[in-house]
Amino acid sequence: MTIAENKVVTIEYTLKNDQGEVLDTSEGREPLVYLHGSQGIIPGLENALTGKVVGDSLTVRITPEDAYGERDDSMKQEVPREMFGDEDVEVGMQYHAQGPDDDMIVVTVIDANETHVTVDGNHPLAGVHLNFDVAVKDIRDASAEELEHGHVHGEGGHQH
Repeated sequence: MTIAENKVVTIEYTLKNDQGEVLDTSEGREPLVYLHGSQGIIPGLENALTGKVVGDSLTVRITPEDAYGERDDSMKQEVPREMFGDEDVEVGMQYHAQGPDDDMIVVTVIDANETHVTVDGNHPLAGVHLNFDVAVKDIRDASAEELEHGHVHGEGGHQH
């Protein structure tokens, strides 16, 4: 069986930036299980995995355009500190906010002083080239329920 749309795929992976720093890994944890073609992983990695089979290993470099996009400075905004109430706001904290298209986005505090807080709505990996080492561990057909819901159920997937 090969990786294609509507297949449930199990992978082990390590993600590094161009400086070789490990940004994420499945090592020591459960492998990643996702529904291929449902936008459960970044497009560049999904494209690289299409057509692979169990036992395949690959190293792939994903450009920002095929990952989390380029950084967009218009996604940074300075807001009055009182918007956070009495909360002790610190750099690195994340909040949900309404995005430019009325969707919910996660913003990260990048600066805070007594009067203002600067937040950044870019994904933390926006503008970053991503380097994956991936091993394909399992491929199976998705169930009708998984296809209807657009994600994997059961072990390694979503629990209802």
